[in-house]
Amino acid sequence: MYTAQGTIAKRHLLEQHLPLVRRIALQMMARLPASVELDDLIQAGMIGLMDASGRYQDNKGAQFETFASQRIRGAMLDELRASDWGSRGLRKSARGVEQAIQALEHRLGRPPSEGEIARELKMDLEDYQALLQEIQGCQLLYVEDFARGDAENSFIDQHATAAGGERRSDDPLAQLMESGLRQQVVEAISGLPERDQLLLNLYYEEELNLREIGAVLEVSQSRVCQLHSQAISRLRAQLADLL
Repeated sequence: MYTAQGTIAKRHLLEQHLPLVRRIALQMMARLPASVELDDLIQAGMIGLMDASGRYQDNKGAQFETFASQRIRGAMLDELRASDWGSRGLRKSARGVEQAIQALEHRLGRPPSEGEIARELKMDLEDYQALLQEIQGCQLLYVEDFARGDAENSFIDQHATAAGGERRSDDPLAQLMESGLRQQVVEAISGLPERDQLLLNLYYEEELNLREIGAVLEVSQSRVCQLHSQAISRLRAQLADLL
């Protein structure tokens, strides 16, 4: 639907893409703690959708759904971070798992098994798997995680500055992509066990839900949650070494 000036009507865009907000919210809920409310995510996503409709220019060549999806996800993530949805205790537990994995990888020279990680944490295997279920969603990757405590040499400054000391671009995302960070993430993923690589590919690239991933891996949905938490912990441990 177009206006008299030939541009897409904003109201029509909003109405047409309301299901997109719910779909993205449900995708994100799959890797968030049970304490996060779906309605809160949808409300934040609606703000992102309205922002997208106001900023979108259909003569620039980008599809609105692609443009809006980025804004919707960004608004949801902003809401999650502002609400401090991961308690300090859970974040501490998540970091404990990452540190155990990192220590074992250094010691063993290979990715540790679940049993080895549980023993490193001085936990029974069942308790460790229950912990993985609890920390699901407390492991999103933020650039602040890799800060070294030097305010004058932040992560962005280290990875978004060219050899001559000048910024590569005014776009922070473009800066990071140009810096080689993307290749470092690829390298970190390639160092994961094959099952973890497959799970991450099915979830983030193929966008399968937990039930569908469980069918591929022949495990339950709750087991997929555990494996996802462990895969992200492994990835964070790998990135901590690389960065």
